[in-house]
Amino acid sequence: MTELERKQKRILILCVDRDGDLTAKAEIKTPLIGRNNNLNAAVSLALKDPEEPDANAMFEAIRVYDHLLNEGNPDEVFEIATVSGSELGSINADRKIVAELGEVLKSFPANEVILVTDGYSDEAVLPLIESRVPVSSVRRIVIKHSESIEETAALISKYFKMILENPRYSRIALGLPGLLFLILGILTMFGLVGYYLIAFILVLGTYLFVKGFNVDKTLKKAYVWIKEYSPPPLPVQISAFAILAGILCMAIGLYLGFISASEALLSLGIDLSNWLNIFSPQIAGYFIMDSKDLIIIGVCVALAGRAIRWYFERDVRLLRNAALIVLVGWTRQILESASNILINPKIGYEILIFSIIIGILLGIASLLIIVVIHRSAKGFFKESEEKVEELKEQS
Repeated sequence: MTELERKQKRILILCVDRDGDLTAKAEIKTPLIGRNNNLNAAVSLALKDPEEPDANAMFEAIRVYDHLLNEGNPDEVFEIATVSGSELGSINADRKIVAELGEVLKSFPANEVILVTDGYSDEAVLPLIESRVPVSSVRRIVIKHSESIEETAALISKYFKMILENPRYSRIALGLPGLLFLILGILTMFGLVGYYLIAFILVLGTYLFVKGFNVDKTLKKAYVWIKEYSPPPLPVQISAFAILAGILCMAIGLYLGFISASEALLSLGIDLSNWLNIFSPQIAGYFIMDSKDLIIIGVCVALAGRAIRWYFERDVRLLRNAALIVLVGWTRQILESASNILINPKIGYEILIFSIIIGILLGIASLLIIVVIHRSAKGFFKESEEKVEELKEQS
């Protein structure tokens, strides 16, 4: 190679037929290199289909080639070539174009490319060309009367493909009408076409309800939660179970108290419509008498569950919770004394006062015991106290 040839810029005028019309319509193999080969192929394609835009693109590539040659720039060398894709489009077409471009560049190692295309779809190959050789210019040849038609057809094709392949849209555009047609066919087979309107309304209404209230998303989230659910630590499970059991005991206790008060009224022959105004203290006494046990047990069970959790977590609140369980348990004695007075005021209130005093003493004793245990078992609650201090410092 001479020094002049090394300095010359090698420019390739490249025509791209992405949809493979040259092979499909004119049975011409590509790549085509050279002016005569391209001219003969363009004429053959135009004779086969005078409205073919790829023939116009090839004629434009030849015109650009002739124009650049006529300029007579000694620092530039030109060549013209045509590559084609496939009727299948998409990946197959792009891979074929890249392979043929590689053959052209082996025959004519170009420094830059002037790209000539026949319209909207062929410009998609521009990144493929630029990844292998710089593109200095792009000439897009579109027949004036068909430009909007071509772009509209491409847009319609794009959305139609999206409806067919994207589940998000295919469920609405294809799935729902398909289900309605299927129901119509089944009803027709059994001679029940008269019920189709009802079926149509039910299916459409169900679909609108599910979409309107996001029932499908809620069910999906519930399924994911059940699938990925991980049970909490054992102390937390015990605490939750104890709270549920305690609530159940309290509810049953309230129910038993209501039943006891109702039976007391019926035994006295009192109209239930006036019981609140006439016998409210006595009714309250019967209610408390038969409901107190399960209510107290329910509260103690819930508190015991919390105490078990705090024991495993070494939480200092365990001591206060234990004292609270003792006081709640003694509350039963106070409630029993109070209910006896409400049912029969003549029995006196000495037992009630004694129960309250004992409860106060139990509270003081519990407080002293908490202080002693906390000091003696300070190391047991050390971790929890350090966490509390850290939280205080962060706040």
